[in-house]
Amino acid sequence: MLRSMQHHLRVSKSLNLVRMTQSMLVNGDKKYKHAKTGGFTQTAPELHNPFTEDPLLEKTLRRILPQRYYVEVAKDLEKFGDRVVNEIDCLGRLAELNPPKLEHQNAWGERVDELVVTPAWYKLKEIAAEEGLIGIGYDDKFPPEHRRLHQFAKLYLFGPSSGLVTCPLAMTDGAAKTIKEMGLIEQFPEMKVAFDNLTSRDGKKAWTSGQWMTEKMGGSDVGSGTDTYARDLGNGKYALSGYKWFSSAIDANMCLTLARVIDKEGNSIPGSKGLSLFYLPIRDEGNKLNGIQMVRLKNKLGTRQLPTAELLLDGTKALKLSEEGRGIPGISNMLNVTRIHNAMASVSFMRRIISLARDYSKKRIVFGREQSEWPLHVATIAKLEVECRAGFLFLMEAARLLGLSESGKATPIELLNLRLITPVLKLYTAKKCVPLISEGIECFGGQGYMEDTGLPTILRDAQVTPIWEGTTNVLSLDVLRVFGSKDNILGAFEDHINSILPTNLTNQKLVEAKAKIEQGIAELKKTLHKVSHKSITQPMQIDLGAREVALTIGNIYCGTLLLQQAASEVGTDADIEVVSRYVNEKDLVEFRLDNFISARSLQNTGIVFENFDKLTSKL
Repeated sequence: MLRSMQHHLRVSKSLNLVRMTQSMLVNGDKKYKHAKTGGFTQTAPELHNPFTEDPLLEKTLRRILPQRYYVEVAKDLEKFGDRVVNEIDCLGRLAELNPPKLEHQNAWGERVDELVVTPAWYKLKEIAAEEGLIGIGYDDKFPPEHRRLHQFAKLYLFGPSSGLVTCPLAMTDGAAKTIKEMGLIEQFPEMKVAFDNLTSRDGKKAWTSGQWMTEKMGGSDVGSGTDTYARDLGNGKYALSGYKWFSSAIDANMCLTLARVIDKEGNSIPGSKGLSLFYLPIRDEGNKLNGIQMVRLKNKLGTRQLPTAELLLDGTKALKLSEEGRGIPGISNMLNVTRIHNAMASVSFMRRIISLARDYSKKRIVFGREQSEWPLHVATIAKLEVECRAGFLFLMEAARLLGLSESGKATPIELLNLRLITPVLKLYTAKKCVPLISEGIECFGGQGYMEDTGLPTILRDAQVTPIWEGTTNVLSLDVLRVFGSKDNILGAFEDHINSILPTNLTNQKLVEAKAKIEQGIAELKKTLHKVSHKSITQPMQIDLGAREVALTIGNIYCGTLLLQQAASEVGTDADIEVVSRYVNEKDLVEFRLDNFISARSLQNTGIVFENFDKLTSKL
């Protein structure tokens, strides 16, 4: 009896196993028969409200802004964050997938140079105006010392989803700043109209501006590279002739540009002293291009949404804004603002890739566990987060100082530090963002490499930030020029850092972080002092270490801001850990005295050009 039951059970189990196998084969066949893709679908990373999701933005604004204004700003940013997710991000993607085109002639052979841009691009520009992304910075309804913080916080949310509309916004802000600082509204009726339209919150009325500086002979070297000439037509009006090599956002309404005034004999002054600043409308009253030919659109690595072109100016009507030969000082107002915008782009790109990687880590299962459960993966994102937080606080500090300077409430030391940190901020955040985003892309595995995920766009677009508005080396030399001025910049920098550093610290990690920062300042001063007093036995060449000096200033400043945040009332345990890691896991001072020795320059040449002469001699 027992044996019979055991035999029956064995037979039943065998039959069940056969049925299960057959069922799996049938179901498996059904699963693959039609779709051909299998039964698994990976959930994509999701974009959440970038204001409420950000771990630092709300705390920083709450720390800096007066309570009444903070409540108003936070409400505006949360509402805008919803619009980014539900409307703006989709439009930005459409702009990426439908890049601009240039049609030179119409069907009848007439030269028209018609720029064809996706409607999504124009909608994004309308939204930018409606939301006050430029207007907030000039709106007297907002506290003048705080409105730049509000503006750049909002731009920071907009940037990664904007389809690169932030580029014309940067130049628009720079143009508005230039018009205001030079007192042009009172001098020229045209400038009153321009300023009102540049800062308008009417999406149908608002203007954007270009800045056409780059020519074939040079990028940042506008002094010797500008080959555009201005012929006097009388009454302050001129006709411009030249070739602009790299002109972004050519669908703008107006432009600020540099040119050399020629006299009656056709002579002009060479160098930067011969450059004057001009305003020109892109189109005339009949809506035809103002003596401008769009030669071709640039084929770029990234920022493909943005219409960038080579332009021929042939009798372009323009208004001279500066005194003759004072174009560079005039345009500096624009450059200082656009460099802060560039930093905003760098930091916002960093934040976007981290936010998506964080979300994806909760959705991707690898080796039986969520990515978020693998310590090594979380440690990787944590390193990115530390750098991103440092860059963000640096950006907010620049916006704060800009607001103080424009409101007339900045101290002399704060004004000197704004001049110093503007080029440092731009180069520092740009230099950090590209490798950070590359690491962030890796967090998605192979999907990070697929264009249709939209993730590679972040990396390609971010690559422009170390180049636009001056490369790292160009801006590093600008930092040295600031140090070379008559003002005691190093002393002002030290005083400003000391005014920010918190006192009466009790947390041991914060005490150690402060000591490390103070040590970094002392080492910076000591080395620069030695370099400035050139050794007879070892001649010094200070520009050799310009990049390291600039990055060191960035490290010290960021460490100080992270410490200030962590020690404040809004500081958290995560903030304490971030500043501890930032100052202890890197060398704040990135240079040694050896970096400046002149002999090193010859050694560099030997390394770079070894065997080069032999190669060229065979050509």
